[in-house]
Amino acid sequence: MSASGASASSTAAPGTAPHGISVLLYSDDVTVRDAVRVGVGRRPARDVEVTAWRECATPAAVIEAVDNNRYDVLVLDGEATPLGGMGMCRQLKNEIFDCPPVLVLTGRVQDGWLAAWSQADAVVPHPADPVALSKAVADLGRARAAAGA
Repeated sequence: MSASGASASSTAAPGTAPHGISVLLYSDDVTVRDAVRVGVGRRPARDVEVTAWRECATPAAVIEAVDNNRYDVLVLDGEATPLGGMGMCRQLKNEIFDCPPVLVLTGRVQDGWLAAWSQADAVVPHPADPVALSKAVADLGRARAAAGA
C-alpha cells in the first residue's frame, strides 16, 4: 500500500482559496499527536489547509467524535493502546456509513500488510516523515472532496 490512497493534482489555480479539511487524530501518546500535527502543519499542500484538528487519546473518544461530527481525514496511530489504530480503522470502516479516508501510522514499514487488513486508505510508518505525512493527509483530503462528501 502506498503512502497515499489518492492521486490528484497538488496545484491550486491562481487566486483560489485552499480546500479546508478537518482532521481527527488518534493516539494515546501526546508526543505522537504533537509530531503528527507539526509534521502535517497548517498547509500540507498549496491547495489543502487543515482548518480543524480533533485529538483523541482513547478509542471511546474516537467513536464518539466520528459518530457526532464530520471529518475529512482520520489519522490513527497503529501503536496506540489499548486499541491500536489498525483495529480501530477496521472497526470504523465496517461500522460507519461513508467513513472518512483513514491514514494509519504503522510501527514498521513491514506492517503494511496489517494496514491493508485494516482497510486503511493510506499508510505512513513511524517515525513519521513530515513530507510523507503531509502528502498523505493532503491526498486523502482531496479524495474526500472529490467524492463530494
